[in-house]
Formats: sequence, structure tokens, C-alpha cells
Amino acid sequence: FPIDITFKSTNPFGWPQIVVSVYGPDFFGNDVVRGYGAVHVPFTPGRHTRTIAMFVPESTSMLQKFTSWFTGRRPEFTDPRVVAQGEGREVTRVRSQGFVTISFNVM
Repeated sequence: FPIDITFKSTNPFGWPQIVVSVYGPDFFGNDVVRGYGAVHVPFTPGRHTRTIAMFVPESTSMLQKFTSWFTGRRPEFTDPRVVAQGEGREVTRVRSQGFVTISFNVM
């Protein structure tokens, strides 16, 4: 999807990121999260290709896993900023779930 954005900054701290959330149907036809990922937007002119490692949150116990499977409500983040920020994620249990490739054309 084409995105047209203009940024101006004096330092790269907090440089913009693109957060990707992928959803798809499960076995029962419910729309569930298939993966989350984030990548920093490149700032040098030219064509850039980035591969994003996707991950999904996991339940912490077997009872929670069974309940989420039975009800069709899998764990997911309510705030997309959790994916872009590093703090607080070290205590979240996640599972690797593939890759997404994004191409940037920066002018």
C-alpha cells in the first residue's frame, strides 16, 4: 500500500516504525491474529527491502490454551504500541509465526 509521509527530526531516537498486524480465519471461521511485527522506516534515499519476523502472543497455561481454542478467542494485543516498544515485552510469552517482506521507496 502506498504511504506518503514527511518527517523532520534532529536525532534518530524514537524513529518512526511501521507496525504490521496480520489477521486471518481459524478452523472455525473466526478472524484471529496470525502475527505481529514492527520495523523502523529507513531514512536514506533509495529502495529498501525489510523482512519482518512475525510473532503471536501465547497463553501461559494449558487451561488457558484449551479455553482460547474452545471459545475461538486467542490472545492478542489491544494496543499496537506494545509491538513497537521494547519495554514490558520481555514478560510476554510469544511464538514465532513467519515473515513479512516490505519494500520502501524513500525520496
